[in-house]
Amino acid sequence: MSETSPAQASLSGEHSHGTHKGSKAALAVGAIGIVFGDIGTSPLYAFRETFAGTANVAIDRMHVLGVVSLIFWSMLLVVAIQYVTILMRADNKGQGGSLALVALLSRHMGKSSYGWLVVLLGVFATSLFYGDSMITPAISVLSAVEGLTVVDQGLQQYVIPIALGLLVFLFMLQARGTAKVGALFAPVMIVWFSVLAGLGGWQIIQNPDILWALNPYYAVLFFITDGFVAFLALGAVVLAVTGSEALYSDMGHFGRGPMRLSWFGFVMPCLLLNYFGQGAMIAGLPAEEAAVVVQNPFFLLASEEWRLPLVFLATIATFIASQAVISGAFSITHQAVQMGFMPRLSILHTSETEGGQIYIPIVNWALMVAVILLVLTFQSSSNLASAYGIAVTGAVTIDTLLMALLLVSVWKWKWWYAAPVVLLFLIVDGAYFAANLTKVPDGGWFPLAVGFIAFTLLTTWARGRKLMRARMSEGSLPMEIFAKSAKNSALRVPGTSIFMASASSGVPSALLHNIKHNKVLHERVVILTVDIQDVPYVDADKRCEYKDMGDGFYRAVLRYGFMEETNVPEGLKGMGIYCGGDFDMMHTSFFLSRQTLLASDKPGMPIWREKIFAWMLRNSASAMDFFKLPTNRVVELGSQVEI
Repeated sequence: MSETSPAQASLSGEHSHGTHKGSKAALAVGAIGIVFGDIGTSPLYAFRETFAGTANVAIDRMHVLGVVSLIFWSMLLVVAIQYVTILMRADNKGQGGSLALVALLSRHMGKSSYGWLVVLLGVFATSLFYGDSMITPAISVLSAVEGLTVVDQGLQQYVIPIALGLLVFLFMLQARGTAKVGALFAPVMIVWFSVLAGLGGWQIIQNPDILWALNPYYAVLFFITDGFVAFLALGAVVLAVTGSEALYSDMGHFGRGPMRLSWFGFVMPCLLLNYFGQGAMIAGLPAEEAAVVVQNPFFLLASEEWRLPLVFLATIATFIASQAVISGAFSITHQAVQMGFMPRLSILHTSETEGGQIYIPIVNWALMVAVILLVLTFQSSSNLASAYGIAVTGAVTIDTLLMALLLVSVWKWKWWYAAPVVLLFLIVDGAYFAANLTKVPDGGWFPLAVGFIAFTLLTTWARGRKLMRARMSEGSLPMEIFAKSAKNSALRVPGTSIFMASASSGVPSALLHNIKHNKVLHERVVILTVDIQDVPYVDADKRCEYKDMGDGFYRAVLRYGFMEETNVPEGLKGMGIYCGGDFDMMHTSFFLSRQTLLASDKPGMPIWREKIFAWMLRNSASAMDFFKLPTNRVVELGSQVEI
């Protein structure tokens, strides 16, 4: 008689599911070092690009007030209200970000008619993140090193080599992990934000007239006066809020409370003081002198003797900001692999205590090559600014659409409450995205191209994986029938065999191939499925499920969240007492199926997508490494599949 029951599993290092150790103040300080680097280094180039960039905004009191007013209200609406106040409430067991939001929506919406659209939007937002993660290190580090030209114009020739050297060093550092270096992040970034506030505050004292920019009238007046020029300026103003989506994605590291405390209590005031300070400095200068200063206003906030130290501090800050973006790319990739949008990749853990600190070699080296090419191609941060922003605004606009579904489907708002809120953010985010579309010929095509390539790969893998599983399950033999027929037809040998199966029903192909060729079965046969849930972490009491099928056959399921490491031997420790005794790895053999894809004319996917899927399948990491199986206890059996 079969029996089904959840097994109590105890995994070492089990995550606390959104609970965070340490006081709220301590976590807020940690968030300053890790989370706010991207948005915190925007003052290096955001204000400059509104005047010195393609918009070519006139430099006078009205325009300076208009630009600063746009920056202030953008930061308030997009970052403070949309992300920090509203979207941070939409956590999936403590985790944020586009994929976590999609998982949350999918769980509440079930199999609705537009569920597929939610998934596609989330995947496209994730794809755009990869374009952003390539440009951010390049523009941040390059803009900091360009400060050397303010100290001495003769140093211009060294800017590119120094920037490239720093960026290569940054990517080489990833394999060693960032735990030790990370301890310095918070103190350095606190100094950085304090310097931002001090430099800006001093200029505001000199010219307090800039505070009129708090009035949205000046932002509106800018549009009334200049129209299309003001619209183009939005493409540069939005650089002040790049990194807002990253705040939501990184929420799981510190929790919404500490992040809100650090944002409203420290980071946002420091940033606004600096932007207002840059505006105060420009507005207080004669027109000819202002035209020169606006080419690099940030470093000119400091007196001459403090500019070189400011360059060094800015370089370290951009180094930290780039590190955060690269770590974000690793985290997003890990989520995508676990949720079935990417093939298995080699994922290395760089910390024995922090499960979130991972290193993915292929992502690291691909980012490094892309960043080097960007620096060599665009040559300056101003040129890179033409490519920057479109990926960010695209992701933000998608998040707004997902937020609309969140308000109605999950939070059950009445549509007449939700509509005005969503409409406001769609107008704001849509305007920024439209303004950035004008950058496409000047470099904006790059992050869009990266995004579309990533989107094609992610959706091709998800579709191909679904089709392959469907083909493999066609005509599969029920496990109950197989167990009864095999118990007397095959020789039973001592030990345990575990057959990894992607489906939770039917007989895995590796088991059929094994009995066909070897004609033996172990005394204990376990069909094991690893099930990745649409939550970031799975509770220990829900980790395992087993079914005793009699005659030494068991079917078992190990459940993991999309943020967890799939360590199968560790998971089996809690299941052994329910499946005929503990699992001794020295007497346990793991059998894996490795499929070879044959392209066919079956109506599954176009041939070109089948070939891409086949290439991804061939180059995916071994299941042995992905599931942390003992290397000397694994047997792989191949099969061919047509989709």
